[in-house]
Amino acid sequence: MARIAGVDLPRRKHVAYALPYIYGIGQATARIICQKANVPPTKRVEELTDAEVRALREVIEADFKVEGDLRREVQMNVKRLMDLGCYRGLRHRRGLPVHGQRTHTNARTRKGPRKGMLARRPAGAAAKG
Repeated sequence: MARIAGVDLPRRKHVAYALPYIYGIGQATARIICQKANVPPTKRVEELTDAEVRALREVIEADFKVEGDLRREVQMNVKRLMDLGCYRGLRHRRGLPVHGQRTHTNARTRKGPRKGMLARRPAGAAAKG
């Protein structure tokens, strides 16, 4: 089993489709990594030799920021925006969409489940008890 950057790659997938399981590597980056490491992207992970796995690992460590380091950097960038108090930081702090999307409808992913309206009684009605 190939373990790169602390992630176990799926054994039966092609290398080009298995590398994006690593945080910070997408489809295009995976193809670039395969090209630099001289590994055919159509080769399956279970067919890789130790030398090929080592080559992939070295290319990733040398040229790309992935997994923990990248997550930490992204979190620090968001924290910096929040500390500055800029518009994007305020949106992060309130848990609202950051990139200008509408929030009147939609935006449920960022805002969470609907809270709903509380039932109101008419102003003149007395409480039944």
